[in-house]
Amino acid sequence: MTTVLEARHIDKFFHKPVEFHVLKDISFTLPPGEFTSIMGKSGCGKSTLLYILSTMDTDYRGELYLKGEKVTGQSNSRLSRLRSQHIGFVFQFHYLLSDFSVLDNVMLPAQKLAMKSREEIEHDAMEKLRTLNIEQLALKKASQISGGEKQRVAIARALINSPSILMGDEPTGNLDSYNSENVFQIFKRLREEQGLSLLVVTHDEDFARRTDRILEMEDGRIIRGN
Repeated sequence: MTTVLEARHIDKFFHKPVEFHVLKDISFTLPPGEFTSIMGKSGCGKSTLLYILSTMDTDYRGELYLKGEKVTGQSNSRLSRLRSQHIGFVFQFHYLLSDFSVLDNVMLPAQKLAMKSREEIEHDAMEKLRTLNIEQLALKKASQISGGEKQRVAIARALINSPSILMGDEPTGNLDSYNSENVFQIFKRLREEQGLSLLVVTHDEDFARRTDRILEMEDGRIIRGN
């Protein structure tokens, strides 16, 4: 079975104001259907690593493979398409367009990918909202719903193109314990019912402890879990 994601000897440098070696020889694989968390103190390189793994940052040494395809060195347009097809991303902040309806927000990545008709995309978007038990919010403006609901809408949006992997950068960081637990249960269900692979950066030890594997980072290295 093809590995969903593989990093081989990833090194990353920041060059300003002085050169800083932020990621050091990172190698690991993410198999299909695994729920993995990345933990470590602030500044250890967790989010930097996630942005490289998501193909949004291409300034690194080493090699990155997505579904068996080498993505290192690909053109920006090719990376954008690969990202749209294979990677869903959930941030700490939801980044919804407040004047758009919930339904329109969820539809946006599929409209950008342009592989389906508007009717098909709308149908898929409603399915995703139904999966997350928020279909009743479809026609509300994003500005009219609660913080916990916004994060669920952001998850629905990340799922609209049926990605191979869902990545999260502190997806529960702005949520109370009730809504954090909701998000965890949604992620767990997606893995169990749809076989989705998940890779989540988190500071929440309780969240991480219940994932399949913890990659623990320190000073730019994975010290445990790979």
